[in-house]
Amino acid sequence: MTLSARIEDRISDSYSDLSAKLKEAADYVVAHQVDVAARSLRSVSAASGVSPATLSRLARTLGFETYEEMREMCRNAVGGRAMSFSERAERLKRDQDGATVLERQSSACVGNITDMAETLDRARLEATVEALAKARNVVLFGALSSTGIVEYMAYLANYFCTNWSLAGRMGASLGATLSSLDETDVLLIVTKAPYASRAVHAADLAREAGAKIVVLTDSHTCPALQHATFSFILPSDSPQFFSSYAATLVLVETVIAMLVARSGEDADQRIRDVEARNRRLGEFGAS
Repeated sequence: MTLSARIEDRISDSYSDLSAKLKEAADYVVAHQVDVAARSLRSVSAASGVSPATLSRLARTLGFETYEEMREMCRNAVGGRAMSFSERAERLKRDQDGATVLERQSSACVGNITDMAETLDRARLEATVEALAKARNVVLFGALSSTGIVEYMAYLANYFCTNWSLAGRMGASLGATLSSLDETDVLLIVTKAPYASRAVHAADLAREAGAKIVVLTDSHTCPALQHATFSFILPSDSPQFFSSYAATLVLVETVIAMLVARSGEDADQRIRDVEARNRRLGEFGAS
C-alpha cells in the first residue's frame, strides 16, 4: 500500500487499530504539527504528556523508520504555511475594528480551501475518480448537515450519467439500497462531526458487501474511516457554531469536473439532452 504524504491521512488509515496511548499521541501530533515540526522529541513529550517511547512507537506504527521522519513530514506540511495559519487564527479569535461576520467567515473558508489545495493527495484523488468512473453504480449518502452536499453532487452527476443515486432519501430504505451493492459499486459518504451513526453503519455494511467506499470527513477520528477505501480529511475551520463545508464543496465539484473531462461523447450528449428537456419543461428561466 502506498503511504500517504499527509500526517492526517497516515494516522486516519491506522487510527482504529491504535491503542489508547497511541491514539492520545496521534491526536496530539495532528493538533500540534507546528510544535512537532519545530521542537525536540523531549520537548514535545513534556508538552503533550506522552512519553518519548510512545511517540517513537507511533512513528513506526505509521510506517516511518524513525520519529525524525515523522517530524520531517510535519515540518514539510507547516513550512511556508505556519505564519498564515497563525495570522488567520489571530484574526478569527480577536475582535478588530471594522471586522465583520462576512470577513471572518470568508477568511476561514479561503484558508480551508487553500489548505486543502496545498495538501490534498493527488494520487488518491486520481484513484478515487478512476473508481467512480468504472463503478457499475455510485451511491451517495450524507446525513445531518451533509445531506445537502450529497444531493448537490447527485444533481451534478445526473447531468452526465445515469448510475448515480442517493441513498435513504424521501422515505427510501437505506438498507434496501445497501443490500444491492457488491464489489463493482462505490458508496460515497460525506460526514462531519458529530458523525451520523447511519453513515458509519452504512460504510460498515458496504464494506462487508465488497463495495469500494469513499469517505469525505473533517478529522482522523471519524469512525467511518476504518471502512474507507479512499478517504479525504478536509479542513472545516469556522468562526461560527457550525463546521465549514467550503473545502468539501470544492472537492466535490473537482471530482465532478474530472469525471466529465474524462467522459466520452455519450456523456456530452446526455448533458445536451438534459438541458434541452429542462428548457422544454420550463425548469430554466428565460435567458
